[in-house]
Amino acid sequence: MTTFKTRISKISKINGNVILANDYDNSIKNLESRTIQNIEKLHPYLCAIKLNFHLLLPLGSKQISKINKTAHCYGLQTIADIKLNDIENTNRVTTENLWNLGFDAVIANPIMGLDSLKKLVKISHKKEKGVITLCHMSAPEAKLSYNMEITVGKKQQLYQLFLNWALKSKVDGIIVGATFPKIISYCHNQAGKKLSIYSPGVGTQGGNVSEVISAGTNYLIVGRTILNAKNPTDIAKDLQLQSLGK
Repeated sequence: MTTFKTRISKISKINGNVILANDYDNSIKNLESRTIQNIEKLHPYLCAIKLNFHLLLPLGSKQISKINKTAHCYGLQTIADIKLNDIENTNRVTTENLWNLGFDAVIANPIMGLDSLKKLVKISHKKEKGVITLCHMSAPEAKLSYNMEITVGKKQQLYQLFLNWALKSKVDGIIVGATFPKIISYCHNQAGKKLSIYSPGVGTQGGNVSEVISAGTNYLIVGRTILNAKNPTDIAKDLQLQSLGK
């Protein structure tokens, strides 16, 4: 078994850097079969699939396990996007359940504090699982919170503190929205190769693939742009080629 960071890097060298955000709303029926169909059709153009909290809630453990097993059959990594943020014991129990369901990584909210984040990373890495933390989200209103000026040791913006904590706790990657390429560039310049940058918000929300890749994004998280397309396979393939610079 290898680390999450190694596994996703390995498959991305073959399939490109696109992660499918399989985040359907309540209007979609048959979530399990729809998700598995997406994996079967789109896997040549993906390195991972991300399942959001609201998608997981209607599904049972057997359904989630089947989705993860299907993704693994095609070499894809799976990410539980639940913005985990709680006390140490709750984080531990939650991740144990996620790992038992077959997930490879979890997205967490660093607002839990540096000590709790370090412990979360430690217990996850022991299982060779990954932790990706929020740094700056893609929605326009994200700047109202992530750009807030705070004083923790020194005056800085909240996303700068979250980046610093990500480096100190040795997480596997950070979320920085594709709609904020200047912040991607800042994080890339500060972190170098120590952190992978995962960017949601390409396409529907306005993020540009070539711009964010040039700024330092390692992985593109794409949902509606693929899911709502008339031909999702064509869009996924095009994004794959763009992510590989072709």
